[in-house]
Amino acid sequence: MSDNENFERIDGDGIYSKVLRAGRRTYFFDVRETRAGDYYLTITESKKNTNEDGSFFYKKHKIYLYKEDFGKFREILDEITEFVVKEKGEEVISERHQKNFENAPSMVVPEESNKIESFTDVDFEDI
Repeated sequence: MSDNENFERIDGDGIYSKVLRAGRRTYFFDVRETRAGDYYLTITESKKNTNEDGSFFYKKHKIYLYKEDFGKFREILDEITEFVVKEKGEEVISERHQKNFENAPSMVVPEESNKIESFTDVDFEDI
């Protein structure tokens, strides 16, 4: 299996789910049912961490998203992701990619050469 993959699953209740594995992080998109029988979405981020003794534990964060908020949520998510890609491109920049990131000289890149021609594979285990 590759580091970045997604797959779908149907849980025991027959409600739809998708999973995105991204290195040490896994994102779960699960359709749940309210007591009234309506559906809502939960988005869970699960991140694998290591204790000092070498044992593992998972840190989880969850968002509950209800149907009445889907449109605005999608609109804002699209706007924000487009902004990030427009401003910083799709290449991942991280302090862990450069050992002396804080001491690295700042670079001014001419606007013409700021366009990304190709992408570099990033191992999300390093992030």
